[in-house]
Amino acid sequence: MLSQILFGEKYIITDSAGKWRKIESLFDGYQGWIDTDHVRQLPDKGDSKGFVLNRNLTCVRDDGTVMVLEPGCEIYEPDFEAVSFMAGEKTYKVSDGFDNSYVSPRGTPADTASRLINSPYIWGGRIPSGIDCSGLTQLVYKIHGIKIPRDSWKQADAGHSVDFLNESKPGDLVFFDNERSQITHVGMILSEGLVIHASGRVRIDRIDHQGIFRQETGKYSHHLRLIKRIVS
Repeated sequence: MLSQILFGEKYIITDSAGKWRKIESLFDGYQGWIDTDHVRQLPDKGDSKGFVLNRNLTCVRDDGTVMVLEPGCEIYEPDFEAVSFMAGEKTYKVSDGFDNSYVSPRGTPADTASRLINSPYIWGGRIPSGIDCSGLTQLVYKIHGIKIPRDSWKQADAGHSVDFLNESKPGDLVFFDNERSQITHVGMILSEGLVIHASGRVRIDRIDHQGIFRQETGKYSHHLRLIKRIVS
């Protein structure tokens, strides 16, 4: 698995081969192949705007089955009085307590990242039940209404550079490279000397000018390459 398309995200089909369809995400331009069993073709209402969830939302499909949408999924035309929303031409009912707080980010990007602590690592994952390093940073900024690329090495081109670690702020992205100087990992500054990142699970570690230091091993796990500020 390279990546995921989340509920409510739009994509176009660009090619086909047997029971496979090549698609391109309209959110981040990512391309890949999906099984036709995974294709959900709901009519697109053109310029309809999706509202990004910042927490789990339990809803009921028109066949009566229950579905849980995770943070990062998108819903359309939320009606907080009727406790429902749209996706394509389908209406989904929501349990009581549905209000604007589900689609309005709380706090800062660093605050949002902190709420994802201990989410398990899955290569290509973009949701809290399974997420990778760049999926974590992309998800956090998506919740806050900011688009950044899918892969860590492309995210490194976003924003503007911060010259020194002691000048970094919560929410800044920190990038790490391998022995071939290729960027292979990304995390987010939580506070001075602390980074949150997805490595085995979403975790918080110490960071200094050399990189990420893991207390339990007494060793550096990632070599610091650069720091980028996405928002001023």
